Amino acid sequence: MKIDVLAVGAHPDDVELGCAGTVAKLIKLGYKVVIVDLTEGELGTRGTKEIRSREAALAAKILGVKTRLNLNLQDTEIENNRINLLKLIKVIRKYKPEILLFPHWHDRHPDHTKAHQLCKEAWYYSGLANIKTTENTKVQEAWRPLTYFNFMMKLEFIPSIIIDISDVYHIRQKAVKAYKSQFYNPKSEDPETLLSKKSFLEFLDIRAKYYGNLIGVEYGEPLYSPKPLGVSNLFDLKFLYR
Repeated sequence: MKIDVLAVGAHPDDVELGCAGTVAKLIKLGYKVVIVDLTEGELGTRGTKEIRSREAALAAKILGVKTRLNLNLQDTEIENNRINLLKLIKVIRKYKPEILLFPHWHDRHPDHTKAHQLCKEAWYYSGLANIKTTENTKVQEAWRPLTYFNFMMKLEFIPSIIIDISDVYHIRQKAVKAYKSQFYNPKSEDPETLLSKKSFLEFLDIRAKYYGNLIGVEYGEPLYSPKPLGVSNLFDLKFLYR
């Protein structure tokens, strides 16, 4: 199946936290998106891998994503080795996305940093024909997406672009809140974490409003591009306010 965008997170809920608005917007515009979780998040403080799997499936349904995969890499051990690299390359070659979305390298969680490097290398190496992979005994064709964008987790960066997600922000919120085990839930008996505090959901809302304000809209989602973005006409850019 040929798709448009492959969004990759280290754990279930990473894509929702970092780029759910962008994913929802793309799907609303008719693009095909697949989500890949590298791990099951099995070593997280709250919930279990079974609970998180159910929550991830619900979040995908809310976003409108038809396919969500889990590569079952070891949580806290997202090693940039040949086995893990080939697993991700096989997915890229199977779905042939034009764009990859994955975490920015600058973050407090080591798994996010490691996921960034793994995704970056898989993006490049997936285009090398002499790296052989197979699916159902058939040799896959080499495929390198046109480019990739990095989404923001906890730590901030200067964005290359900000996506106006005002019209899909309610979908983003609902998808994030599908992870009842991870975020604020007064009924939960699990230990409190940074993410489970009520203030964290408020922080997400404030951040989205802040980035939206920078481009003159209600809600925005920041993305980083590793290379300059070109236009042939300045008026191709959308100027949202004076």
